[in-house]
Amino acid sequence: MSKTLVIDPVTRIEGHGKVTLQLDDNNKVTDARLQVIEFRGFERFIQGHPYWEAPMLLQRICGICFVSHHLCGAKALDDMVGVGLKDGIQMLPTPEKIRRLGHYAQQLQSHVTAYFYLIAPEMVFGIESAPEKRNAIGLAEANPELVKRVIQLRKWGQELIVSVLGKRMHGISSIPGGVNNNLSIAERDKFLKGNEDLLSIDEVIDYAQDALRLFYGYHEKHRDEIDNFGVVNALDMCLVDENGDVDYYHGKMRVVNENKEVVLETDYHDYLDHFSEATESWSYMKFPYLKALGREAGSVRVGPLARLNVTRRYNTPLAQEALERFHDYTKGKANNMTLHTNWARAIEILHSAELIKELLNDPDLQGESLIITPTKGAWTGEGVGVVEAPRGTLLHHYRADEAGNMTFANLIVSTTQNNKVINRTVQSVAQDWISGKAEITEGMMNAIEVGIRAYDPCLSCATHAMGQMPLQISLLDAKGRLIDEKFR
Repeated sequence: MSKTLVIDPVTRIEGHGKVTLQLDDNNKVTDARLQVIEFRGFERFIQGHPYWEAPMLLQRICGICFVSHHLCGAKALDDMVGVGLKDGIQMLPTPEKIRRLGHYAQQLQSHVTAYFYLIAPEMVFGIESAPEKRNAIGLAEANPELVKRVIQLRKWGQELIVSVLGKRMHGISSIPGGVNNNLSIAERDKFLKGNEDLLSIDEVIDYAQDALRLFYGYHEKHRDEIDNFGVVNALDMCLVDENGDVDYYHGKMRVVNENKEVVLETDYHDYLDHFSEATESWSYMKFPYLKALGREAGSVRVGPLARLNVTRRYNTPLAQEALERFHDYTKGKANNMTLHTNWARAIEILHSAELIKELLNDPDLQGESLIITPTKGAWTGEGVGVVEAPRGTLLHHYRADEAGNMTFANLIVSTTQNNKVINRTVQSVAQDWISGKAEITEGMMNAIEVGIRAYDPCLSCATHAMGQMPLQISLLDAKGRLIDEKFR
């Protein structure tokens, strides 16, 4: 005889999802699932559109990480017109660096948003604190100076996206083989030196360290709680450069195990040779896995924690110092502690800021050569693009007919890659916080959400969520009778 526990919807994430728990007669958790209950179908309705519209339309999947979708699609278009890296053609310095600058700006502001607005309230107030206090408004009341800095930091990232991508949301800068515009000296200096409305880049790097300062203070006081929360094993995957270290824009796909041994390293164009996607009747989200290892052993983790597990060093000094501290904590092993994803995200905020400073000082940003023009007959009609989005490895795969109309699109987004490991986390947290307990508490409900929020999942496009989203959690007995119920 079993009971069902439902958390619907999960809050402080992008999109709509619910958690369903199965309990036996002793209230022991026997099953736990994160269910994605929305369907969008972008891969289908892009068919028939001109190929060059794909990065513009498909970036509308998300109102947060649209830059990643835009650039991922642009890389696929480079392939399709015969000027991509699969054709042995190196992107010109200026357009590649312009694309990278926009990519790093998005990672900075996206991570800042997730870290401080969605995740930090638990660090400040605790998992079991009152929900009316445990939110961004409560954070602003408790530490107004920190929140002012966060707002300025995120604004700076957003303004840099506007300058590089041409729009505040759903940019228009990338075209097959390059970009539309470079970055003028006046625009560059605005971000390097700052003005009455914007921080300077050195201030940005200082403010970026607030995330690490907050995590270190939180970890020092709650070490056991953080280290033992939702510990789950998974393979780790990200793009790497020729040295085997993370490259957010381009590289080979590398997968490592818990000993950081390389399980797979491959050209991302060959992803179909190595990955398959399983489906379940209870979710619209797929479950990718490595074919050679099967669904359970072959599922991967992507995102900040995975990237720090894969990479060995950074080329920027402050982030490298933080990375060494992170690696030392697990003594060379992969870090499987879910809440350490927030530590990793804080390090990537700093790394992004330092990478942006390097690029802003690079004269190639003012270069005049912006595009490689395809030669006659270079059309391939098929392309694959992969980037490291803030939430992890993102893949776009397109095909078009000879007339240039889209016939196929496959997107494997970061949250889909993390689907299995998120469900493992839900199971782990439910076992620790709910199993064997009869009374439902606010802390129990929130603990499961904390585990999910660590991945900063994007379950659906945030731009079309409308109305009020109350949280209801119900405990039913085996006959479906209501035992207990809580509302938020």
